[in-house]
Amino acid sequence: MPTVLRWGPYRAFFYSADSAEPAHVHVRNGDMEAKFWLHDLSIAVNVGFRPHEIGSIIRHLRAHQPDLMDAWNEHFGN
Repeated sequence: MPTVLRWGPYRAFFYSADSAEPAHVHVRNGDMEAKFWLHDLSIAVNVGFRPHEIGSIIRHLRAHQPDLMDAWNEHFGN
């Protein structure tokens, strides 16, 4: 699970077994986790985050979207 971004209580990472799926990132804070598609930063799965937190996370991911895509491509060899 390579961590690709940290801010505040959040950690963005990839599961190495997810290479067959479209580019995405998981974000965790404690026992809450969400999965975001990187092409449009839509939410794929949310376990525990409140809507206002999701909005804040998406804004932060958007600011780093090119770097996240680069990290995906580097990690998965695309």
